[in-house]
Amino acid sequence: MYMQVVTFHLKDLPEDAYRRVCEDIAPAIAEVPGLISKVFLANATTNTYGGVYTWQDRGAMEAFKSSEIFRGLGSNPSLVDVRSEEFGVLAEATRLARGLATAAA
Repeated sequence: MYMQVVTFHLKDLPEDAYRRVCEDIAPAIAEVPGLISKVFLANATTNTYGGVYTWQDRGAMEAFKSSEIFRGLGSNPSLVDVRSEEFGVLAEATRLARGLATAAA
């Protein structure tokens, strides 16, 4: 299992408009092969937004990084400073802590 944390800042896009975009694209994201879950993130104080993705495996995550949805993040002028960090999951410790990632395992 893999986790991906994507963050960015909004530029010339009000948060309420961004939230509507998130709601519009959420059904398409839910259909991405290998995606277990996505949590949308918002911190208006720091103007930091993004998502935490839980992937079945690294291959699913890599396929997503090549997708139109993910490429759209980097090419959207309203989303700046886009970062993607990727992590393997420590399965046993996560299970013991009742981590969300284990709910789908």
